[in-house]
Amino acid sequence: MTQPHWPNGAKAAISFTMDNLGEAQDVNLFQWDAPLGSHPSVKEHLPRMLDMLDEHGIKATYFVESWSLGVYADVVRDMARRGHEVAWHGYQHERWPTLSEDDEVLNFQRSFAAAEEFGVRYDGFRPPGGLVNDRTWDLLRRHGVKYISPLGKLEIREGVVVLPFDWKAVDAFYYMEKFGPIREAHGEQTDMLSPSYFEEHLLSMIRETVEAEGYMSILFHPFLQESEEKLAVMERVLGRLASDTSIWCAPCRDVADWVARNEAVVTPAD
Repeated sequence: MTQPHWPNGAKAAISFTMDNLGEAQDVNLFQWDAPLGSHPSVKEHLPRMLDMLDEHGIKATYFVESWSLGVYADVVRDMARRGHEVAWHGYQHERWPTLSEDDEVLNFQRSFAAAEEFGVRYDGFRPPGGLVNDRTWDLLRRHGVKYISPLGKLEIREGVVVLPFDWKAVDAFYYMEKFGPIREAHGEQTDMLSPSYFEEHLLSMIRETVEAEGYMSILFHPFLQESEEKLAVMERVLGRLASDTSIWCAPCRDVADWVARNEAVVTPAD
């Protein structure tokens, strides 16, 4: 490419994202027996993560389950006040491809009604697990969703901007035992991997994204940042993003708006 195609002369666009707010999924699976609104990831880990983002001047996208809007209303309002995007992650973190047509329609309706009542507009959607149904695209358009962040490639599909994520840029890929089969499918060991290994690979992916003049979504789950070692990885990654003028680090909604107005970003060069 002869000239940068991202804002301000940047060579690459990267979004720092977070998923899962509190116990929405646990409640859905009948695995939560503590008082609602007391999840340690929200009470202990998230405040430190938000402070780190502030310190580095980075605005993130948090994909939040709509159920959590009522339970953690003050937390969500604080995130929005800090300039972070609040996007959609299902009603209670449902496995999207397993939903029947009726259940998917109902999930959209319940989620967007909750968002309207709360006073937030969903510009984007990240499906739990990264996959959607064929009918999902029409539902996204009907509800005014501008972008989706699934597994896949950067593109505009059926009028919706696709801002993909890669498993290797997700903390859960390294830190969670149940991701063993996914690790194996990507050429890694089935056992969990260390924070230092995650950091090494993430920084390498950032370099590759800059070289390719592409887009990358980084994903940290607050419930997995339970150690100083893991939080230190996040701190160093944020420092890397904030210090590199060749990177446009922006919330997904801003990147989606840019892609929608500059389709050459997703069109291969001649």
